[in-house]
Amino acid sequence: MQMTPDHAQALQDILTWRRDVRHFRPDPVAQDRLDRLRAAMDLAPSVGNARPWRVMQVTTPALRSAVIANFEAANTQAAARYDGAQKDAYNALKLAGLRDAPVHLAIFTERDPDEGHGLGRQSMPEMLTFSTICAIHSLWLAARADNIGVGWVSILDPEALHATLNAPSNWTFTAYLCIGIAASDDDTPLLHRTDWQANTRTAWRRV
Repeated sequence: MQMTPDHAQALQDILTWRRDVRHFRPDPVAQDRLDRLRAAMDLAPSVGNARPWRVMQVTTPALRSAVIANFEAANTQAAARYDGAQKDAYNALKLAGLRDAPVHLAIFTERDPDEGHGLGRQSMPEMLTFSTICAIHSLWLAARADNIGVGWVSILDPEALHATLNAPSNWTFTAYLCIGIAASDDDTPLLHRTDWQANTRTAWRRV
């Protein structure tokens, strides 16, 4: 298939408007739309075609409450490293949409999957996790193209989360995603809008 300038512009729009969403509407996400997100992950590149990502959709209220408690404890611990005005700024940030997002996905990486037969990961086993991240990014772009918001929650205790979800011992926790319809759209990152961190250009040099 020969791509056109229209394809390039559409991709640029999706990249520009892809944001880490923390404010969600409570509207449910239809199953056919979730199926499309899963299909987007199926198209992601992976080392040796290992396809090591493993997804749990967290729907049980008790498990969701445990995840929220995990976040709140980790967030309190994280806030303790800041002082003064920066601590006030940190505490003012909304860093997760766990209570509002209708869909929660816990994504793990299987550490030694049969798929791929070890190709390409002998010297760099971390390529399995990188492959999972590629699948997450594929889901994220597909979600944005379908007007669905995604938020990545990184303020969590991974070992506690692993135990809460009773994940297999050979899975490593990689990401926890909140998914739903964004309460509003913006092409500027939240942390930029709140003066926490301005965008910086990619460092790229010839050697």
